[in-house]
Amino acid sequence: MGPRSVTDVDSRNELVRLARSLHQRGFTRGTSGNLSVRVAGGMLVTPTNVSLGELRTDDLAMVSDAGEHLSGGRPSKEAFLHLAMYRARPQDHAAAHVHSTYATALSCLDDVDDDDVLPPLTAYFVMRVGRLVRLPYFAPGDHGLGETAERAAVSSRALLLANHGPIVSAPSLAQAVDAVEEVEETARLFFLLQGHAIRPLQPAQIAHLCAGRA
Repeated sequence: MGPRSVTDVDSRNELVRLARSLHQRGFTRGTSGNLSVRVAGGMLVTPTNVSLGELRTDDLAMVSDAGEHLSGGRPSKEAFLHLAMYRARPQDHAAAHVHSTYATALSCLDDVDDDDVLPPLTAYFVMRVGRLVRLPYFAPGDHGLGETAERAAVSSRALLLANHGPIVSAPSLAQAVDAVEEVEETARLFFLLQGHAIRPLQPAQIAHLCAGRA
């Protein structure tokens, strides 16, 4: 895993700023949700049992690539999930996991395609997310989720944990946050459109967007 060309202070400040923003805008509640960013020697990850809205830079935990807690607060019990995303996607340097309302509701539905949960309703979903894959249910903190997530993340940067919520990885933390927000917004549109005939983007339109992203 290679670090991004930013300082530890930059990474800490950005992580705290974006974590607070997500909390203030209702993407997380209580002490739920966690964010991470890769740095030299491992990753910085938000701590367990701390509200993202009250996070401070000194609270952040430093965790090695092997999952060892090196310094800072006690890491989120889902730190292993972030490491699984990074192993599968070495091009990505940040990850965001939230329990946002509509995406979590989507994760509880019975009649959806686990390999492609949301239709391509908007260009922004296609460009920022691509494909959302739902994983089987695991209890919070169950390390069995790590192996399952790592396999799925090879082909998709966005995963939906059944009866839990989404996690998205990206090259930067800002991109990961944008993408997890896009998952929530598209899930909201999906529910608003129930009972209506839906006209998603067509394959040629999707191909054009993906060509522009390459």
